[in-house]
Amino acid sequence: MKAVVIRTFGSPDGLEVVDLPVPAPAAGQVRIATEAIGVGGVDAVIRRGTLAAYGFREGHLLGSEVAGTVTAVGEGVDASWKGRRVWAFTGLSGGYAEQAVASVEDVLALPGGLTGADAVALGGSGVVAHFALERARFAPGETLLVRGAAGSIGITAVQLAAGGGAGAVAVTTSSWERGARLRDLGATHVLDRSGEGGPDAPSGFDVVIDVVGGPRLPLFLDSLNSNGRYVAVGVVGGQPPADFGTRLTDAFRKSLSFATFSSDTVPRPERQAVRSSQFADAARGALRTVVHAMMPLDEAVLAHREMDAGTVFGRVVLVP
Repeated sequence: MKAVVIRTFGSPDGLEVVDLPVPAPAAGQVRIATEAIGVGGVDAVIRRGTLAAYGFREGHLLGSEVAGTVTAVGEGVDASWKGRRVWAFTGLSGGYAEQAVASVEDVLALPGGLTGADAVALGGSGVVAHFALERARFAPGETLLVRGAAGSIGITAVQLAAGGGAGAVAVTTSSWERGARLRDLGATHVLDRSGEGGPDAPSGFDVVIDVVGGPRLPLFLDSLNSNGRYVAVGVVGGQPPADFGTRLTDAFRKSLSFATFSSDTVPRPERQAVRSSQFADAARGALRTVVHAMMPLDEAVLAHREMDAGTVFGRVVLVP
């Protein structure tokens, strides 16, 4: 089968299309003929070698979420899964391939009317957006800033906050065109990447959801209101300065809170329940997904170039 691996860490040119044996599902697993493969920020971080200290090595098969049809089941798995269209989380490996395996506990049947591309645009990111807002104790009437809102996590967070009665939903983005698209999804204020947004922008925020991280993170800590909560859900812009915590202690009297969030810390049944609900909402049009582009699997290099260039709005989807 065709698959994409990391030949060398670094630029997208280090990705390579290879031929691998079709995987056999182990006990408790299913095998899926993929029709859509999500390209996420974590894939780019792994590809750059940023997470090599966590055991990722060159030769790694990228990809964490796919949609497609179950073609085989492992020992102990109900045979009725065969032939069903599903979304699946494959871990942090194995998705960029014509056939992928996943634990049946990480598989959900797709509702009618939801495409595979829509499923991988929402499946992983929607859960992060939901539980990040929950972790931040976001409440109706509060002001929210989504930093790096043009990706799938941000797009979903904007919609959830707007639908949840936010007093204001601000976003950071890189262009007027992106800002207009985010306003259409529920944003009320558009800021540039440094957090500037003109005289009508909120002077502070009760909650910040940050997908970016990077060297500017301390500036956005400064934008929190008293009792403000900051939740970092990604570091696609790199690690923040090592001393960023001094911003919190400098503002001691504002009682600020900072947290990181990974959906890995949410029990699987809770994740799957939220994901199933969001899939149903998307199938009936109550929650919108954004697919930036659909590209052949062997154009993964181009997909990652677009990710690195910051031109992606929504989710890039690879198609075998």
